[in-house]
Amino acid sequence: MELKVNGKGVIIDNPEVMLSNLLEHLAISTSGIATAVNNKVISRKEWPHTVLKNGDSIIVINAVCGG
Repeated sequence: MELKVNGKGVIIDNPEVMLSNLLEHLAISTSGIATAVNNKVISRKEWPHTVLKNGDSIIVINAVCGG
């Protein structure tokens, strides 16, 4: 399966991957991040239930504090 994560191509061997599994596979810390799949924001509680499909575009945004 081919996905785009923050605009970069990622190949995953497993044909059924949940969003939470992808984040773990890519070693992305889940602390302080927000995610969207195909421009739809996915809440943290939905990550384990969000099935990714070939060609999906995933955006991972890190929260930044400051002012």
